[in-house]
Amino acid sequence: MPDFKLALAPSQLTQTINPWSWTFGDFSLFTVNLGKSAAPGVEARILDEVGSYGRQLGRIGEALSVVIDWAEKQGLPEHKAIAELKLQLEHVDVIRREEKAAAPTATAAE
Repeated sequence: MPDFKLALAPSQLTQTINPWSWTFGDFSLFTVNLGKSAAPGVEARILDEVGSYGRQLGRIGEALSVVIDWAEKQGLPEHKAIAELKLQLEHVDVIRREEKAAAPTATAAE
């Protein structure tokens, strides 16, 4: 007798949830208020075309790190704000490395 399989669910159960695009006319499934924007259309394009706030902040942090390293070689005096920023950037770097190490590689998924 041949095998009989009944698929009651799709084989892939993943869904991208993007609350920014879940609107139905004047009704929105989710409301996320990140503050008032003078140009929400510009902000939406920047998020779509340039990168998320996290990605933008990451790039700014990386650039500041280069500037701080250069300034320290020039004799920048120690400052609490610079020390705290360096600690935050270091913490972000640790998290990135941990996540990268924990993520399955593309070859392992194949």
